[in-house]
Amino acid sequence: MNIFQDWPEPIVRVQSLSENNLQAIPNRYVKPLAQRPNLLSENYHNKNNPHTAAIPIIDLGAIYTNDITLQAKTLDEISKACREWGFFQVVNHGMSPQLMERAKEIWREFFHLPMELKNMHANSPKTYEGYGSRLGVEKGAILDWSDYYYLHYQPLSLKDYTKWPSLPLHCRRRGTAHPVIKCGTGCWALSPAQGYCKEMVKLCENLMAILSKNLGLQEDRLQNAFGGKDEAGGCLRVNYYPKCPQPELTLGLSPHSDPGGLTILLPDEHVTGLHVRGSDDAWIAVEPAPHALIVNIGDQIQVSIL
Repeated sequence: MNIFQDWPEPIVRVQSLSENNLQAIPNRYVKPLAQRPNLLSENYHNKNNPHTAAIPIIDLGAIYTNDITLQAKTLDEISKACREWGFFQVVNHGMSPQLMERAKEIWREFFHLPMELKNMHANSPKTYEGYGSRLGVEKGAILDWSDYYYLHYQPLSLKDYTKWPSLPLHCRRRGTAHPVIKCGTGCWALSPAQGYCKEMVKLCENLMAILSKNLGLQEDRLQNAFGGKDEAGGCLRVNYYPKCPQPELTLGLSPHSDPGGLTILLPDEHVTGLHVRGSDDAWIAVEPAPHALIVNIGDQIQVSIL
């Protein structure tokens, strides 16, 4: 069965539109006036712009020192960031910069493969796992200017190795500097991508323990609420934002809140544009710190705390 048939209308890759050097974006991507980005100037991401602010940057390394005063200070910083922002950046989080860069490199390579190879991993709305260009099945819906790749990493009962990309080809060779993992199904999974997910889960577990402690709970309380270490869900989504001829009319990703417990973002220094909504409802551009990860408190934790 052609999985493209599962969608309500033909799938168009945003990357293909971008590479066709369009002068104007199709109407399907033009957002209503109230949802369009507010491009104050060509330099609206500049640090001197009043609409650009730094969300809190927290050094997680302080949590794991023997300095009780420093530990308490860091816990307070995280608590304040959760209450006032719902977002914060973390440095000294335990993931090596080399792994972070390699993970980004692998996915850049995937999105620069020929379209016929990428489409071998095309997704469907049944699980959304794989290479996609839209969410939802509403016919005629206004779409975002982005493509993506979505995967389940855990629990193991949901992890489907056949959905993990088997390309770029050079990552499949044995004996290279970047070895690969052979799956039981005969497919090949990229070891840096697997390693990245493993380290990300570990960071989420550490953050869950910190949030539980800040709430006056046992450190494993939130982790257990999400199923414990064996059954808690963990997904990977890689977003690709192609060059857009009319960025003032569309968005790479529509305004949203994340429905899970925690979302951790690995920003790409070549792609700016992440905004968070402040307490005054103004959208504020995020300036990622070097080698930082961005933590977003999801709806489920926010609701449980409220």
